[in-house]
Amino acid sequence: MSVNTSTRPALSEDDIDRVVQTMADAYGFQVRSPILHSPDEVGLPFEEVSFPATDGVPLEGWFIPAPGSDKLVIANHPRGFSRAGMPSHLEPWRSVWAASGNGFEIDFVPDYKILHDAGYHVLAYDLRNHGHSGAGNGGIVSSGVFEQRDVIGALRYARRRLGTSRTAVGLFSRCLGANSTMCAVAHQPDEFDDVRCLIACQPLTPRSIAERLLDLAGVPADRITDLEQRMVLRTSIDFSRRDVKEWAKRVELPTFVYQVHDDVLTTPDDVQAIYDNLPATDKRLHWISDSTARWDGYAEFQRRPEPMLAWFAAHMA
Repeated sequence: MSVNTSTRPALSEDDIDRVVQTMADAYGFQVRSPILHSPDEVGLPFEEVSFPATDGVPLEGWFIPAPGSDKLVIANHPRGFSRAGMPSHLEPWRSVWAASGNGFEIDFVPDYKILHDAGYHVLAYDLRNHGHSGAGNGGIVSSGVFEQRDVIGALRYARRRLGTSRTAVGLFSRCLGANSTMCAVAHQPDEFDDVRCLIACQPLTPRSIAERLLDLAGVPADRITDLEQRMVLRTSIDFSRRDVKEWAKRVELPTFVYQVHDDVLTTPDDVQAIYDNLPATDKRLHWISDSTARWDGYAEFQRRPEPMLAWFAAHMA
């Protein structure tokens, strides 16, 4: 799907330079989304928890117990979000995302209510440089390269708290959370020996979303090379080191991928390639139709949770 920018006035070279630099800077400093919601809004008892990533970065989260349960879901959120979601209806987030049709709020607390009511403990936490978690690696967003340490830190915390012999663990990982999970599996597969399954909501390659954002802004496609060069100057990490398709080749966990098919911020081919690279024999790709808003993918679970709940139930019995 191509974004039509033909009706917009052509950008000056100065305008183009400003857009490219702003996008490169965003990889070097992540604006944090505030935590505007809490599990107690939906009547869920919870505990504020803190635990370290594998490199010591302090991570903050919620543990939502389901009394008597022997099943746990760990939630890993998208880039720019927090464990509570993103207030994309408010500034400055609305100015960033409204042009792509994503200028509405995402609240993840209803998701945790659905999981809790289905019989799962829930651990939801903020990745490094997000929400209330600590800063790491100079604040840069690495698309999973460093955030993988947070995913493993959450798993280790869960093992200490609940034990592995009596608790089935599933991962519910969205966008950056999904990329980070796949990176972690690719690099430290032994950490996932006791994980039953993965639900990966809208993984994508950073190059794909960068190309789409440039297109939306009216920037010529060939400036992607300029963007990558500036991104490397800010973070030392180019697109090839952020390639989720390569990480996916090592993910043998039973994996359920779902994605807005016509999402203007990526392409179906990108997500299909990630899915096709999964060596898991037990996997499923679910497309969401009738929307071009990526945020509708993040809201899908609370709107139509049945396919995802069925996946968890089948693999965590």
